[in-house]
Amino acid sequence: MLGDLPPPDHPVSANLLGRTEENGYLLERIELDLNGCEPVPAYFVLPLGSSQPLPCLLYHHAHGGNYTLGKDELIRGRSSLQMPPFAEALTSRGYAAFCIDTWCFGQRGKQSESETFKEMLWKGQVLWGMMIYDSLRSIDYLVSRPEVDSRRIGTIGLSMGSTLAWWTAALDTRIRACVDICCLTDFHALIAERGLDRHGLYYFVPSLLKHFDTAAINALIAPRPHLSLAGDEDPLTPSAGLDRVDAALRKAYAEAGAPDAWKLLRYDTGHHETEDMRREILTFLEKCL
Repeated sequence: MLGDLPPPDHPVSANLLGRTEENGYLLERIELDLNGCEPVPAYFVLPLGSSQPLPCLLYHHAHGGNYTLGKDELIRGRSSLQMPPFAEALTSRGYAAFCIDTWCFGQRGKQSESETFKEMLWKGQVLWGMMIYDSLRSIDYLVSRPEVDSRRIGTIGLSMGSTLAWWTAALDTRIRACVDICCLTDFHALIAERGLDRHGLYYFVPSLLKHFDTAAINALIAPRPHLSLAGDEDPLTPSAGLDRVDAALRKAYAEAGAPDAWKLLRYDTGHHETEDMRREILTFLEKCL
């Protein structure tokens, strides 16, 4: 369903473009070959002076109609996220983090999302599939780095980044913990609310609903820890759908023998991270990674 993908054994390579000290952390600017199609710019951040393998977060940036920001979200933040940016928040607590420009964003924004989606469709590819492929190959890169403890890799993101996080965790058990912020969208509830146009073209996978719904994808993460944070006023995540997914995942995690490893926290807010969400995220990561 994810279309014609590059080979799963395509060799991953990286070229270090520069290294600078930022607000208490080391920032590496990297260009990778993840897919054989186009170079993938990335940031890798780690605490200054760290000397042992570190827990690491595969960070997925959001969409928000901002095709310029891309991976800079990790180091600069965005209006829908709390401050400080996650690069600073994570490295100050002893984590490394890694973020790429995904297709159509940042330095990869050479053509529009619509144009990319249409061209890929003609070629038998799916834009979401290519995004997910790059995320999975990013894990291959991370486990090759001596600074990263391959037993303690998590994933996190807001909005589009949230959906990338739970799909990636579902498809790769090397992700040991998942945090999704404001995009646990139940597909059927979205259809019922006539809300499909609230999400971009990247979001849609041919024939997906013949085989999976949102809960079934997320159930593949069990029994690994999964924290989901949602706003009850968020139009991208209908409340009825959150009820449905929560009930299904409570059951899936109980059957997997880990009833406490799934947690959905809901807030009286919209499509953005709150101070309470940030505190919950950092507590969860401390416990799980």
